[in-house]
Amino acid sequence: MSSANLYTPPNVWSWDQESGGKFASINRPVAGATHDKNLPIGRHPLQLYSLATPNGVKVTVMLEELLAMGHGGAEYDAWLIRINDGDQFGSGFVGANPNSKIPALVDHSGETPVRVFESGAILLYLAEKFGAFLPGTGAARAECLSWLFWQMGSAPFLGGGFGHFYAYAPEKFEYPINRYAMEVKRQLDVLDRQLSAHRFLTGDDYTIADMAVWPWYGMLVKGELYEAGEFLSVHEYKNVLRWADEIALRPAVVRGRKVNRAWGEPSGQLLERHDANDFDLKTQDKLAPSS
Repeated sequence: MSSANLYTPPNVWSWDQESGGKFASINRPVAGATHDKNLPIGRHPLQLYSLATPNGVKVTVMLEELLAMGHGGAEYDAWLIRINDGDQFGSGFVGANPNSKIPALVDHSGETPVRVFESGAILLYLAEKFGAFLPGTGAARAECLSWLFWQMGSAPFLGGGFGHFYAYAPEKFEYPINRYAMEVKRQLDVLDRQLSAHRFLTGDDYTIADMAVWPWYGMLVKGELYEAGEFLSVHEYKNVLRWADEIALRPAVVRGRKVNRAWGEPSGQLLERHDANDFDLKTQDKLAPSS
């Protein structure tokens, strides 16, 4: 690296030194609302405000899995939050999640609405509310929660680290890409070793740990994140690939991936979900005007 490329941090950082990138328009160093906007409320007790990023997909998959098990109380309204437009900075959304990140869930089933933010917290809340996809006690529960929190701690290296510098930063720099690629490959190796001895992350049972990890690492090895499969040699992680393929075929996962999705094939986009029939009637290919 030549001296011309070296960066010396100033004594005091200021916001005007933001270097750009794909999400520069919505990044800021302060919290709170930028405008007044109430959140819509549908007819179901569970109200989800989200977008089909990996963190959003975790929750819609969980809700669809609960419904597939027969938990009618898991019916939900899913409202689209367009983060590129700054919807997450509306006063209503900030009230549901002061961190202004999707997803946010508000449960209206009790006397007082309960807000839950952070995708891992939402998965845990729903698992405990419905008694599903989380072992009740002992070593099995500890193992499941360990993998859930492993994902919550590891994904920032994959998304904010590797994903940002490899795919979204305005310029490519060797050091951060190498640094985060090494960490992502280490994490994939952690998963591959675990899945070499287990069908799912914690054994024979599919749990919230799998729902948390799959939208990030499963989609990565299937070439659906950052188009980085060749760069990361994802073919090396055969156990992760086997696990990713099995989960991708689950009907609830197929449905959950469509909810709040605003890109890709029109048949895979269900911008908002308010009823189970919406999958048959309201995906974008069915709503698109005929030519």
